[in-house]
Amino acid sequence: MGSIQKIIDGTSEVCGHVAALAATALVVLTAGLVLAFSLGVGSVRLQDLVLWLNAGMVMLGLGYALKYRAHVRIDVFSSRWSARTVARIEVLGILVLLLPLCAAIAWLSFDYVAMSWRVSERSASSGGLAGLYLAKTLLPVGALLLALQGLAEGLRALPLALGRPASPLATTEPRA
Repeated sequence: MGSIQKIIDGTSEVCGHVAALAATALVVLTAGLVLAFSLGVGSVRLQDLVLWLNAGMVMLGLGYALKYRAHVRIDVFSSRWSARTVARIEVLGILVLLLPLCAAIAWLSFDYVAMSWRVSERSASSGGLAGLYLAKTLLPVGALLLALQGLAEGLRALPLALGRPASPLATTEPRA
C-alpha cells in the first residue's frame, strides 16, 4: 500500500474515532435532554450541542465508513461478478459518482460556509451556542475526507481492475 493511502487511511481512522466520541457524547446528551424535558427544564445550548455533535459524527465519519465498507452496498449483481469486474465497477463508481458528488458538496457549501465565517454566525436560537460557523465548516471538510478515502479505495482497487494481482493488504475489512 502506498504512503498516500496510509496517510489517508490514518486520517480516516483518527476522524472515525472522533466521530465515535461525538456519537457517545450525543447519546449521553440526548438522554440528558429527554430527562430535562420530562422535568420541564430545557437548555437551548444543549439542544444546539446535540445538533452540532450529530453533524460532527456524520461528516467526520464518512471516510471512516467508506474505509471499513460500512456504507450501504447493493450486492445483488456484484455477488456474481469476478473480482476484477467488481474492482472496475468500484473504480468507475468512485470516479464518476463519488468524487463528483464530493466536489459538488464542497463547491456548493463554500459560499454558505464563507458567509457564516464572515459574520461569525451563532445559533439563531436565543441563548444558543456561538460558533455555528465551525459546525457548518464540517460540510466541506466531510466532503474532502470522503473524497480522500474514495481516492485511497480507488487506488487500492486499481491494480486488480487493470488485471494485476491484488495486494494482500488491498482491502480493509470491517472490525467486529
